Amino acid sequence: MKITIAEAKLPTSGALVVGVLKGGKLLATGKALDKASKGAISKAIKASRFEGDKGQWLDVLAPAGVGADRVLLGGLGDGKKVDQMAVENFGGTTWQRLGNCGLKSIAIVYDPIPGAKVELDMGAAAIAYGARLASYRFDKYRTTLKAKDKPSVTALSVLVEGPAAARKHFKALDAVAGGVFMTRDLVSEPANVLYPDSMAQQCKTLSKLDVKVEVLGEARMAKLGMGSLLGVGQGSPRESRMVVMSWQGAGAKAQPVAFVGKGVTFDTGGISLKPGPGMEMMKWDMGGAGTVVGLMKALAGRKAKVNAIGVVGLVENMPDGNAQRPGDIVTSMSGQTIEVLNTDAEGRLVLADVLWYTQKRFKPQFMVNLATLTGAMIIALGHENAGMFSNNDKLAQQLHDAGQDVGEGVWRMPLSTAYDKKLNCAIADMKNIGGRDAGSITAAQFLQRFVNKVPWAHLDIAGVAWADRGKPTVPKGGVGWGVRLLDRLVAKHYEDGK
Repeated sequence: MKITIAEAKLPTSGALVVGVLKGGKLLATGKALDKASKGAISKAIKASRFEGDKGQWLDVLAPAGVGADRVLLGGLGDGKKVDQMAVENFGGTTWQRLGNCGLKSIAIVYDPIPGAKVELDMGAAAIAYGARLASYRFDKYRTTLKAKDKPSVTALSVLVEGPAAARKHFKALDAVAGGVFMTRDLVSEPANVLYPDSMAQQCKTLSKLDVKVEVLGEARMAKLGMGSLLGVGQGSPRESRMVVMSWQGAGAKAQPVAFVGKGVTFDTGGISLKPGPGMEMMKWDMGGAGTVVGLMKALAGRKAKVNAIGVVGLVENMPDGNAQRPGDIVTSMSGQTIEVLNTDAEGRLVLADVLWYTQKRFKPQFMVNLATLTGAMIIALGHENAGMFSNNDKLAQQLHDAGQDVGEGVWRMPLSTAYDKKLNCAIADMKNIGGRDAGSITAAQFLQRFVNKVPWAHLDIAGVAWADRGKPTVPKGGVGWGVRLLDRLVAKHYEDGK
């Protein structure tokens, strides 16, 4: 779909969308439309229960005196509470309501809103951004989809006074949307198409954006001593990979920020086999790595003034005669030994080596790792927030605030020596599980043993990487969760001049 931001000249066809404030108060364009239609707009409002409340919508079909084929009134609520997230959701919901309405074009008017918490130019850009995010579809494998089930709209325009500044904002936001879409694509791919090597090849496409991409195979990782990661993939005929992505948008000597992702492209549980029902969803156990790849695309796409490192460990966890067994002991790159009591607690084994490698090689300002790590996180927080564990209060607060800014919430969970003791082992340096209780916390405690006191946060995204129901800017399926949050973190605190 083509999205443009243009001068506020009303269209002569297609769908026209205007915002209405609480109490049915029309903004400038709404008043003009009401006058042109000889009161048809206000009459339609009076004849309905539409009051301009946030989330309310009212369709007015083919009003006389108006060139558009239909007018959609969207409730904005209290104008003083309208912020960037509100207008993004307005744009996203517009697409959801009209994308397959039968018309070919949508025009959304963004009038000045007295007291709004978002500037006019950013508001217009945010509406376009919300529509772009909502328009995502993964129809790659649907060969019999009927035309009536495909979007009819091919062009969407946001109309605003003085569009030049809004276009500039949207260019950067659209680059972030590109990163979100790449993550959604990766998470949505089936495991027979996306496996460690093919995902590594997808990472290589970022070189077109001047991201330096290195792919490490099993021989190289073995020389580095990555026994923890390699043990997870040894039951699969598909070789494991580690991919290092580097974006240099700041000075050569500027200390980088680092993002690490768990990339289990399919997780059977290994010898500790998962139950059959629902196992097909384990194709998205690479969601953390998918977010890191999408983030690197977003940062490079908008030419972020930061040096950023993205590192993903890619493995397939399969049962086989050569698979890792419960009771095996592996040696991590750090030199610490791990008794593997459950082969389905594999993501932490992958991250252990990748975190150690990242902090030793790049000496970053901080590390944030993302992983669909524990089912216990879903029990604790459901599908509304990711669990956050951190050894650094400043970084934790920055992540929390960035999440609030973009609608990707994180909830901080505890770390303490009391939980850490549950990993103590009689025959190795640690166990890979600490028991059923506090499972998400003991997993985080395990990871903390490999960060070497670098400021670090672990985001357990098991409950938020995939959506069974859509939201205004998030269709069902792969969410792309975390790309927007981490891009916001970088933009707000870590680019040159911050």
